[in-house]
Amino acid sequence: MKIKKILFFVYSIVIVSGLFIACQSNNKLNGYKGTPYHDSSYSGGPQVIPGKLQCEYYDLGGEGIAYHDSDTINSGSGGLNPADGSYLHEFRMKEPVDISYTKFRDPGFDNNPYNFVEPEKDQLYVGWTKPGEWVKYTVNVAKAGTFQLGLMFTSNKNGKISISVNDKDVTGPILIPSTFVEADTIAWRQWHHWNYLDEIARINLKKGLQTITIHTAETGDMNYDYIMFKLIK
Repeated sequence: MKIKKILFFVYSIVIVSGLFIACQSNNKLNGYKGTPYHDSSYSGGPQVIPGKLQCEYYDLGGEGIAYHDSDTINSGSGGLNPADGSYLHEFRMKEPVDISYTKFRDPGFDNNPYNFVEPEKDQLYVGWTKPGEWVKYTVNVAKAGTFQLGLMFTSNKNGKISISVNDKDVTGPILIPSTFVEADTIAWRQWHHWNYLDEIARINLKKGLQTITIHTAETGDMNYDYIMFKLIK
């Protein structure tokens, strides 16, 4: 009888210890005050990896928590794209992270003949990027492993970005080559030559909830549509 009590006592300690460790682990993410983006058109929840990380769906939480921007003005939503009651023009317009969307028009805008890769029409993206700015995302990694990262972007100059996982830099500066095309004589359109790089980095991710942060490391003047996370091993 005493042996059973001792075993039960030891078993209880193991269970409690396990719960404590699990809580400690969860607190690392729970300590982060941001939450996955959602609105009336986007149901939200952590973006799932493998898959596309849509850059416009950075977390809710505000300056210094879910993002850092160099000013307090959204240059795209409510600015370049005047507030008119439409979803695309008013998307997150009260937040300073600059957001616009791909416009297909005649003459060509984002559907111009100087694209390296044709973008999707009406696709929201983060733009007007400056060095030191960042955006953070809560993600759910369905399977642990090594991921190849691809980027849909424009870059008026040779800029650099870096990627952090749970606030730890895992890539260092990554060169994002210029999409400038000298033959395009429309100056403002140099910010709208879209390209896709199939591999900008490879990173290891554990399974479960964690945060991904995209940092504009150098130069800026880039637009970020999405990052593709492809499980390779």
